[in-house]
Amino acid sequence: MFKLKLLTDPRWANIAEGNLEEILTDHAWCEQKATTNAITLITMLPEYPEIITELILIAQEELQHFQMVHEIIKKRGYEFGRERKDDYVGELIKFVRHGGTRDERIIDRMLFAAMIEARSCERFKVLTENIKDEELKVFYRELMISEANHYTTFIKFARQLGDPENVNERWEEWLEYEAKIIKSYGKKESIHG
Repeated sequence: MFKLKLLTDPRWANIAEGNLEEILTDHAWCEQKATTNAITLITMLPEYPEIITELILIAQEELQHFQMVHEIIKKRGYEFGRERKDDYVGELIKFVRHGGTRDERIIDRMLFAAMIEARSCERFKVLTENIKDEELKVFYRELMISEANHYTTFIKFARQLGDPENVNERWEEWLEYEAKIIKSYGKKESIHG
């Protein structure tokens, strides 16, 4: 899936299901951060109205996902906790280029976003295939499809902004880097943890 080099151990779903209140709170905050990331990308691309139009839709969809997760939390009588730090994303952001041209930096931000969407989609698939909670199985299956579309869109934008061959090479570097850091994750009740 998405050429990820290391897939999530299905036993992570048992950890997640063992504390649904925590996984749902963490997930809600992930959706909020995805909304913010799409808005940040909009601010970086004023000269690309077509990309901005699609990013607006992604931001709206991510905010809708936040609302959906929040509604599940309320419906189940869980407490919506404070924002969680996402160490996985913190490790990924270190790989974003800070030098080079403006377009190269924007392309890397697109690949950063694509990587998060790819891993989130893969985690949702693991949840869909391994948890017993029928409502959440259906919910995560629907979100899995949405995250896959976001991944595809971010990769498309990166290829649109740069030479597709160079973007593909850089994506391979992202995949290698992500494979190294993901080894430390998959042990906590969080979407990327």
